[in-house]
Amino acid sequence: MDDNHGFYGRKTSFHSSRHKFDRKNHHFERPGTPYAMGPRWRRRKYNNEDTLWEDNKVESEVGLDADNGTLGSWFKVSISNGRNYDRTWLINSMQDLCSVPFIPVDFHYDKRRARFFVQDARTAYALRDIHNKICDEKNQKISIFVSPSVVPYSVQNKFTSEEMEQLKVTVMKRYDASQKSLDLQRFRFDKDFMDNDIDVMLNRRSCMVATLQIIQSSIPELLALNLCNNKLYQLDGLSDMIEKAPQVKILNLSKNKLKSVCELEKVKELNLEELWLEGNPLCSLFSDQSDYISAIRDLFPKLLRLDGKELIVPTGMDIEVPQLSKQTCTETEPIKNLILQFLKEYYLFYDNGERFRLLDAYHDQACFSLTVSSNFNDPDLSNLEEYFKHNRDMKKVQDSYMRMRLLKHTKHTIVDSLSLLPKTQHDLGSFLVDLCFHTETMLCFSVNGWFKEVEGKCQGCVRAFTRIFITTYYNNSRICIMNDEMIVRNASPREIQNAFIPANSPLSEEQQEMVKSFSMQSRMKLTWAQKCLEDNGWDYAKAAEIFTMLQNESKIPKEFFE
Repeated sequence: MDDNHGFYGRKTSFHSSRHKFDRKNHHFERPGTPYAMGPRWRRRKYNNEDTLWEDNKVESEVGLDADNGTLGSWFKVSISNGRNYDRTWLINSMQDLCSVPFIPVDFHYDKRRARFFVQDARTAYALRDIHNKICDEKNQKISIFVSPSVVPYSVQNKFTSEEMEQLKVTVMKRYDASQKSLDLQRFRFDKDFMDNDIDVMLNRRSCMVATLQIIQSSIPELLALNLCNNKLYQLDGLSDMIEKAPQVKILNLSKNKLKSVCELEKVKELNLEELWLEGNPLCSLFSDQSDYISAIRDLFPKLLRLDGKELIVPTGMDIEVPQLSKQTCTETEPIKNLILQFLKEYYLFYDNGERFRLLDAYHDQACFSLTVSSNFNDPDLSNLEEYFKHNRDMKKVQDSYMRMRLLKHTKHTIVDSLSLLPKTQHDLGSFLVDLCFHTETMLCFSVNGWFKEVEGKCQGCVRAFTRIFITTYYNNSRICIMNDEMIVRNASPREIQNAFIPANSPLSEEQQEMVKSFSMQSRMKLTWAQKCLEDNGWDYAKAAEIFTMLQNESKIPKEFFE
């Protein structure tokens, strides 16, 4: 046989008479180098990029035959400059041309190459046959090389079904469904693994692949993944995230062993908004912080936070700007009426102890956040403690995972959170409503006003608030909230004075006498004496009790008194 260059993109003839299936293949058994060839291979360079492996006995030892296609051998498939191409496009293009269906095993990158493994000879032969038959968008042919391989490392170290079940149980224990976040820091030392004598090291490709398979099947909605402190030296195994966990926006790789920014190229297709890398050797490669930020942002252009610090949005970033409706100025009256009716119904349920009925106002995947706007000269900051528990002020909450927890997702989580806030009564007459913009299917509007708490230790306290709603709507009908932001603060003395001003309705003689008496005993102005009685349903004893309590706590402004 003159040419024995199997799997190098050139047509060769194969002779089954030379196959030796009973011969042990010693040069595939080199320990410690799972993807390396044995010592008898010699190499020659191809276009200074890929390496072709040759052996005079390749065909006889791997048993490749185009006719009977012996199964059971493993083969490595290498694509020159494969890193330049989208993984999904590359695999789909190969599957379209390959005459045999195949499943790529352990797809990963090695420098500029993309590599994966297939298990049988027929598939290997078919893949070799599409060498240089795929062209990229620049009409350049894509080189595909196939060579015999040892069993892939992830297959060698495959978990048993019992171990996979335990791995799934442990992963799900660490998953926070309300925040769609998964905490896998120091994963190897989880008590479940220690008790069951299972070694799960995420710096092993087999362990990472198995973990990502569980994420793909059980928590495809995952938004935040914490891989801190797992001794990750490289991210080959993590490259599967692009396929198995494409929704992830926050990735914590801090306190690992990553030495080069090049490792991050393996996950650059993720649309990350927040990334943690502090504590990795690669961080010390940059003497200037701006160079560090620039290098990371080159890979993740949509990144908003790095190592917990907010990044300035570049002016060139592609930000979608909503287009205003052409009817904004001419046909807003129906929209105004729709919004006002919506607010009336919303706060009717909100104030009457029926907040569970607000479920219908929110989209299934809506978001909600609450921020406390505080003035540190305000002596009554302590009375906002029920709101500080949920405060998501990004200037004060530095921990990204805490911010993620405080951002409420899904309508059920949102309504549950609203139900935990103090019971209130809103002053609808104080509402200032502004329509920011609208399209044919979207509204953005804000509401400013006052409310007071009607139960608990802060009963009677007046708050100022702002709500910003982003909603969908169709044909001037139902409004559905997509995003809801609430900002709360203590009302100023002037705002308290103007809040809940009673309507100018005539009082009965009995009510007038009650107002005069209450004003004399409390020394409050007639207006506020009347308001106190009205707020307590003209129950004189209850109004006196509430007044005494608030006065003892110094919560009644001086302006209320004569």
